[in-house]
Amino acid sequence: MVKSRDLRLWEGFPVVLANTVEKEYFNYEKVKWHLKKPFDKLYLVSLMVMSLAVYKFFNLKFSWADKYYKSLPNDKKKEFSSFLAKLRSDSNLNVAGREMSADRLKTVFSNYFAQSQAKLSELLSVKDELSLEYSLSQVFSPKQKELFLKKLRREKLTKTENEYFSRVVKKKVLALANPELHHLAQALLK
Repeated sequence: MVKSRDLRLWEGFPVVLANTVEKEYFNYEKVKWHLKKPFDKLYLVSLMVMSLAVYKFFNLKFSWADKYYKSLPNDKKKEFSSFLAKLRSDSNLNVAGREMSADRLKTVFSNYFAQSQAKLSELLSVKDELSLEYSLSQVFSPKQKELFLKKLRREKLTKTENEYFSRVVKKKVLALANPELHHLAQALLK
């Protein structure tokens, strides 16, 4: 990615870096070791500094990023400040001699961030669904749970199902809906 000098790949570098570090796949020293040409190593440093500026722009804090920033020489810290100022003013950044659009850089990163938030929401939704399914299984038999969900979805019940629902399931639902019972159950769990 570093060696490519492809701006589209470089625009995604902050995303890839954050992802690989989070999953513990990234080792800065190993990456540097694999880059044999001195200017490739300089590209890596510039891409890292640019990534730090992107994280700062989006108010993201990573402990590894703070450590890396502290290890930078003063000229790279100035480069960081310059990148951050350009991101804030939507000016083009000069990363390792290549001009990059601040707007595209921010868009790529925020699009990824929005996608990962959506995945997190979806994951939490599935977790909530499984939790609800488990809770329903604790209170209702499989047939009762099926009738409960059918009634909830306003699906038509057969005469027998309706009678069973009224005779058995509805009583459990009324008990579950009782706020005093809910309050007592919460008190017991404390």
